[in-house]
Amino acid sequence: MEISKDIVLRPRFFKELDISSEKALQAFEKIGKSNPNFVVNRIDHHVFIRIPKSKQHFWSPQLHLEIYEIAEKKHLLKGLFGPSPTVWTLFMFLHFIVAMLFIGSLIWMYVNIRLEKPHLFSIIAMVFLFIIWFVLYFAGSLGKQAGKKEMQDLYNFMERTINSIE
Repeated sequence: MEISKDIVLRPRFFKELDISSEKALQAFEKIGKSNPNFVVNRIDHHVFIRIPKSKQHFWSPQLHLEIYEIAEKKHLLKGLFGPSPTVWTLFMFLHFIVAMLFIGSLIWMYVNIRLEKPHLFSIIAMVFLFIIWFVLYFAGSLGKQAGKKEMQDLYNFMERTINSIE
């Protein structure tokens, strides 16, 4: 699998399957119970593949698969790599806070300009928040780099599981 160098927060892929979706889902369920290297959970037509807690680090990714029938004898697998839900929620919360503070600083600067008061502090705050946003972006990029090998392992496990189905 080739991981793009584009700005992609949560890489996705699609794959048509020659086997029924139920067979594929059952295969993931069966292999997941006996494989110590991955934790596999199935909920309806969704499969979540994770690294075991003992081997996880902060940036460990997970693979979310959605397998369903799109037409008679035509089945589709949608894959989505992403950080753990806790890490994703933390980063989205931090981005939201920075964005709201930036908008607040922008309003503060506008009000000070209209009242003809000094507005240097609001400009400094906006620059500082912009720098924080870049730090968050680069932290996320470094995290993605740290989880690349695990993403490859998750993808290879998925491929082996699908190829093992008769």
